[in-house]
Amino acid sequence: MPVDATQSVASPRGRHLRSAAILVTLAALAACAPVRVRETAATSASQDAREAALAPRTHWQIEAHISVSDGRDGGSGDLVWQQNGESYSFTVRAPVTGKTWKLSGDAHQAQLEGVDPQPVRGTDPERLLRERLGWDVPLAALGSWVRGLRAPGERADVQYDAQNLPAVLVQDGWKIEYRGWFADSQPSMPRKLFADRGSARVRMAIDSWSFE
Repeated sequence: MPVDATQSVASPRGRHLRSAAILVTLAALAACAPVRVRETAATSASQDAREAALAPRTHWQIEAHISVSDGRDGGSGDLVWQQNGESYSFTVRAPVTGKTWKLSGDAHQAQLEGVDPQPVRGTDPERLLRERLGWDVPLAALGSWVRGLRAPGERADVQYDAQNLPAVLVQDGWKIEYRGWFADSQPSMPRKLFADRGSARVRMAIDSWSFE
């Protein structure tokens, strides 16, 4: 039977070379994967010290790029997040259109500006983001997670990297992966984190941290 010219017949040597290449690629990917260890006495002590140092520092600011998706729709922008105790200002500027919206408030009230013609007010900032923007952002807990801390209340499971810094934190149905750190700060602060719960995704690449 003639062989179709559009088909190729791999020689045993060719198949062997491709298999070797695949093995090399897989080994390289494994080498790039972060080391993750479950909680030990050393990692627990390190995290306790981290939380003792950072929990009282409730006045801070980050500048970052944020993207949010529900699996179908999403949005992104440049973020400036200012936290002053219970008061916050969460401002996002779209990079293409230049449109800016701002969520601000405290433990009792929230206000969203720049989405509707008039500011929208409520008592639940996360609900405002879902209803007006379609963004599922766990804002209260994210204020802890973005600092590499466990949020108060819910049980959290943590895995750590080789420097005893959080690598994966699972809490309240969310999985937070820490993909980079500012190692020159004291203590080290997150540079990049991915948060997922079902189809909801929040990605943050942080450019700078500042504390009062």
